[in-house]
Amino acid sequence: MIWPLFARVSALGTLSAAARERNIPVSQVTRALNRLEAACGARLMHRTTHGLSLTDEGDTLLQQGLLMLDTSEVLKADLRGRQNEPSGWVRVGVSASVAESLVAPSLPALYEKYPRLHIEVLADNRLADMARDGIDIAIRTASVHSETLVARQIGIASRTLYASPSYLAKNGTPQHPDELAQHHMIGNSRAISMNLWERKDTKPGLQIKGQTLTNNSAVLLSMVRHGVGIARLLDIVASPLVKSGELVPLLRPYFDVQEIPVYAVMLQERHRLAKIRACVEFWAEHLAGNAFSA
Repeated sequence: MIWPLFARVSALGTLSAAARERNIPVSQVTRALNRLEAACGARLMHRTTHGLSLTDEGDTLLQQGLLMLDTSEVLKADLRGRQNEPSGWVRVGVSASVAESLVAPSLPALYEKYPRLHIEVLADNRLADMARDGIDIAIRTASVHSETLVARQIGIASRTLYASPSYLAKNGTPQHPDELAQHHMIGNSRAISMNLWERKDTKPGLQIKGQTLTNNSAVLLSMVRHGVGIARLLDIVASPLVKSGELVPLLRPYFDVQEIPVYAVMLQERHRLAKIRACVEFWAEHLAGNAFSA
């Protein structure tokens, strides 16, 4: 069918990538898109040496086509009934660090429970356009305010200060927040608000400027593991490394662990699909059954 091919070319950005994915010649993809443009009576894509971009008409076709596809899937799921085993591909958008610490370890149990599911993990810190990027579930720690999205809380995350044993052996272990001024702090360059480390008592929080900054949670974790300095990390990410001896939690009695809700975010027209409901419910149970404490 031409429509699914058009959607994949739009997502992948090049004709050659879509051809490789389907194991067909690039010329066959080109002819299919030419037929679609002829049927629509409009140019749908700008083709340059740097890649492809949608025209206004192409963007309209993509959005309307995705909506019709989603509606069709929901209708099929309802007609099959809720007793049928969830099956098919589910694309999950999540940060790299949470993908590694939560999603990846959970997949064996997920596949054991639902062997007909297929999961594609898109590990990226950015907040993707779920409709355009074809994401079924986005796992986020930020609240969502949109009429086109449905957010379900699946757990609670918390943050704590951590350092590696090698860093502490070289620089000493801080026993009080005032000592942090003598240490190497690693800050977040994307979410500046995360650089304010709130205290548990009535004293003002510590505003981190950071000798080192990064906008990527996976890079932040790697820096801490390699002894660059001290940073505030999600406990769900750090806890397995504490158990293996790679990280050490710091100053818990002084700093608020900053508990925050974890959401599964879905497109409004897709959240009732059996395969999506199954994944969301599974990860909610997985989070509830695993106490990530340091």
